[in-house]
Amino acid sequence: MKASQKIVEETLQKIWQNQNFNQPLQTNSGSKITVLNVGTHNTNNAGPDFKNARIQIDNLTFVGDVEIDNNYSGWKQHAHNINRRYNKVILHVTFENKQNQYYIYTSEGRKVPTLTLSNFIDKEDVKGLYLQEKALPKKNRLSLKCSSEVDSIDVEVRKQIILGYGIKRFEKKCIRIHKRLKELKFISELKLSEPVVKYELTKEFNEKEFSHEDFRDKNIWKQVLYEFLFEALGYSQNKTLMMKLAQNVNLEFIKKIKYDLKFNKKLESAFFNVSGLMPELDNETLDNSSEYLVELKKEWDEISKTYDNKKFDETQWHFLGQRPQNFPTIRIAAGVKLTESILHKNFAGKLIQKISEINNIKTLISSIRNLLIIKSSGYWKTHFVFEKTAKNKINYLLGLSRADEVFINVLLPYLSVYFDMFGNENLSKKVLRIYHDYEQKLDNKIVRDVASGLNLKGLNHKTIYMQGMLEVYRTYCSKNKCLECKIGKQIFI
Repeated sequence: MKASQKIVEETLQKIWQNQNFNQPLQTNSGSKITVLNVGTHNTNNAGPDFKNARIQIDNLTFVGDVEIDNNYSGWKQHAHNINRRYNKVILHVTFENKQNQYYIYTSEGRKVPTLTLSNFIDKEDVKGLYLQEKALPKKNRLSLKCSSEVDSIDVEVRKQIILGYGIKRFEKKCIRIHKRLKELKFISELKLSEPVVKYELTKEFNEKEFSHEDFRDKNIWKQVLYEFLFEALGYSQNKTLMMKLAQNVNLEFIKKIKYDLKFNKKLESAFFNVSGLMPELDNETLDNSSEYLVELKKEWDEISKTYDNKKFDETQWHFLGQRPQNFPTIRIAAGVKLTESILHKNFAGKLIQKISEINNIKTLISSIRNLLIIKSSGYWKTHFVFEKTAKNKINYLLGLSRADEVFINVLLPYLSVYFDMFGNENLSKKVLRIYHDYEQKLDNKIVRDVASGLNLKGLNHKTIYMQGMLEVYRTYCSKNKCLECKIGKQIFI
């Protein structure tokens, strides 16, 4: 058996936790290892595998993190060497280390010893652990507690329940948008510079009554649309930070940037520098940097003179576990194009016009989708990250499947709030009809698993049911609130 082909990191983590070794541990350089505390298993996607371990190496005791990789090369392959989250690692544990390398290095340049597990465990023990693990159900397969008895509820009743949860999820999105509109209106009345100035909304804000006339200001509507589009671009792990980025690099600031042929590059410079993703350029690295990076630096030298909001750090962004198409660099580049459309190409006006004038729902959906799909160009046609050319050309910064997600999660709730706010009942109903009839090109794993668990076949691409399945899973199934779910109540009570 070639262990490198068989072993998986979950098994290595079990071995480390159990500390079942056939001889005393040593680093690859020969230093004696005594494990005083294996650390706390980190079940999140980001960061080292074990936190706050206590390990004695020779006569010194270290407190910090432990990272476990299948191969020694995994340290660099997973970019741990440039990720500040791994700067507290005190021991690098690997199953294989063919070149018998003694150390790895953190992004700070600190040298960390390496331990090769295959020298201290019996190969048959590893094989046994692996086979046990293979026999278990897949960990990433969602299992609903009610799935074995769900057929006791009529299928049409199940569909109606999920439909109801789909409507509920839509209403939640509308409430969030409405709340943010009220916040921005309240802030503008107080003449606060948000988010630089810290403010307390709770008492005054909660007591204030708003009328429709309070929301005639188009700038507030544009800012809300802009923020929620950025949030949607962030996908799951980066969505909060993307919204914060849009709130800091707000439209009032962007309006100060001259709209000319270099506008997009100026925006990219602003976003990448504020986000912390822009590589630092000094006199030494400047000569070896691409023309694009040099131009971004030049633009930021000017733009930064008028920017006094918060800046972020590159370590706050999630790349690990994301498809390259979802990297924050690509999503920010897409956000630049949408920002230009909102400020200078009447994006919101075009949305409202299309909803008003196009009666065929399929034609209407296709027409609005086209506003969202963004083809790549320039630097981001050949790069997923800075200064590393992609193997293949990138066709879209925002493709069809992500355009669907943005349409459903942002544009439809936004339009619903807008038409409700100004009393256009017919167009408000039209938005709900789009939501009901919309069919997405792609589904996702949660939806597939919930549809299978509830035995609701053929609904994986119908948006209102997809949203209902997401709502029931995130609100009830994942939190073990079966007795609060309408399906669970019928089965378990």
